[in-house]
Amino acid sequence: MTDVLWSVFVGPFKDMAGSPTFLAEVVIGGVAAGLMYSLVALGFVLIFKASGVFNFAQGVMVLFAALTLVGLLERGVPVPLALGLTTLVMIALAFGIERVVLRPLVNQPAIILFMATIGLNFFLEGFGEMVWGSNVKKLDIGIPDESFLMGGILVNKLEMTAALTAAVLVAILAVFFQSTRIGRALRAVADDHEAALSIGIPLKTIWVVVWSVAGIVAIVAGVMWGAKSGVQFSLSLVALKALPVLILGGFESVPGAIVGGLIIGVGEKIGEVYWGPLVGGAIENWFAYVLALAFLLVRPQGLFGEKIIERV
Repeated sequence: MTDVLWSVFVGPFKDMAGSPTFLAEVVIGGVAAGLMYSLVALGFVLIFKASGVFNFAQGVMVLFAALTLVGLLERGVPVPLALGLTTLVMIALAFGIERVVLRPLVNQPAIILFMATIGLNFFLEGFGEMVWGSNVKKLDIGIPDESFLMGGILVNKLEMTAALTAAVLVAILAVFFQSTRIGRALRAVADDHEAALSIGIPLKTIWVVVWSVAGIVAIVAGVMWGAKSGVQFSLSLVALKALPVLILGGFESVPGAIVGGLIIGVGEKIGEVYWGPLVGGAIENWFAYVLALAFLLVRPQGLFGEKIIERV
């Protein structure tokens, strides 16, 4: 019994120490996956910060953006023009959501808005299937899904490009929200809707901006995930992996979405490679949710969330 426990808990650490190059490859793969999880989680964070609404439809927005892009490409539209048109579609979608869904539900309880996003989820899924079809589509963005040696470490070219793109987008969003007038207005709305309205910040405009930015994030996430695994309706389920990221990082924290994504991405890759063979595999499928459950028991507000104390 002691030998079995030793092999389960200590054996993987010996494997890591014995092959640092392979460990580096696993970590790099985990970082790339984690940054793509962070992209999806960012969409949740942006909308939750501005409106207090948990957008259940964010995963389908990723799918809808990818479907729109690949649909345009299949019809012979050049890649730059297809990206531009897809961006316009997602911005138009943001305007429609604000006018049709959010505006009539202003000052309604959060659960009402949450249920509205569930309805939006099924509408976008059905509308996307009606317009673009339900078959699996290959998304070719000109980056081959192959590996190359970098400093003796095997790196996947597509994953590296996705990670760098995600990092650049995150940096741009950080500057946008910290240094621009709209970003400061968004933070004011996030702190207190009524106070923001009282000093002349247009809440409806902020909602449109935030949903538009979330749509652009969905385009990037959809392109990267679609290029990796094909554009299919199971792509919307990537949002489920973003939930543990939000629980770890905090629902209102942009840095938390990044850090949470990296923890999940690296943790599940290391767990799958080093502990998976000892427990029958498939650790990558449930690692994130077990870790999120542990965080809920210890720090439910997440690493970067603020602890809320309500006085009765």
